Amino acid sequence: MPKTFIMQNLILASTSPYRRELLARLGIPFITANPETDETALPGEAPEALALRLSEAKARAVANTHPDALIIGSDQVATVNGKIYGKPGTHERAVEQLRELSGQTVNFFTGLCLYNARSGRTDVRGVPTLVTFRTLSDSEIENYLRREPAYNCAGSAKSEGLGIALLAAMHGDDPTALIGLPLIALCDMLRQQGTGIL
Repeated sequence: MPKTFIMQNLILASTSPYRRELLARLGIPFITANPETDETALPGEAPEALALRLSEAKARAVANTHPDALIIGSDQVATVNGKIYGKPGTHERAVEQLRELSGQTVNFFTGLCLYNARSGRTDVRGVPTLVTFRTLSDSEIENYLRREPAYNCAGSAKSEGLGIALLAAMHGDDPTALIGLPLIALCDMLRQQGTGIL
């Protein structure tokens, strides 16, 4: 009979279906909660610092209504030469993003926080993934977005879907980080909190 390791409620502070699907891979019970966090960068804030700050802010925001839980917060920024590429939201902005990212290497930096609201213990880590886009023609960009309108993805491409066809290379320690929730790091964080997965 399998052991039950989760002694506290586990909460994913996110409304992202991608993060929810990733966390479900671990086969442990959890619920999701909307962190309702202002994601505006602070003046002069570096992209990596923004992702780390927001991942913790999301987890702490949910702790206000779940004071006895283990809470996961995550945030991702995509950057090239210091410029941040967020979720495009529209077809026109997605086309613009992909034109700018064509032939470029993008740092998809994912901030991850595990906050123990019961003890106050916080573990915050950053996981970078370098993604090189192929040189893309306008027709390839249009064809891609018609088939997979990735308007809610930073960088306008879903690497776990057809967006992989836009890429030339990926370099990183955790393939799930690029999708938005670094499971290798998260499993280690949970072990550090005394919560086993296996």
